[in-house]
Amino acid sequence: MAIEQLQAVLGWCTVINLGLLMWWGIMFMLAHDWVYQMHCRWFRLTEERFDALHYGGIACYKLLIITFNVVPYLALRIVF
Repeated sequence: MAIEQLQAVLGWCTVINLGLLMWWGIMFMLAHDWVYQMHCRWFRLTEERFDALHYGGIACYKLLIITFNVVPYLALRIVF
């Protein structure tokens, strides 16, 4: 795979992953009660625990996007 193709793949992966992250955050903010009720059908969670799990998940996902998509993309752009 050529460097240009790898840059394009990493760029699009970043865009798609950031879109998913934004969708998750928007759903968490705007449809919080609905999502909480849906999860409570399967798991016994307090609302505080539910919020903490989602906040932690969003933070981990954001760090993974930065680590595995943004940083390699920027490194390739700088070097080539």
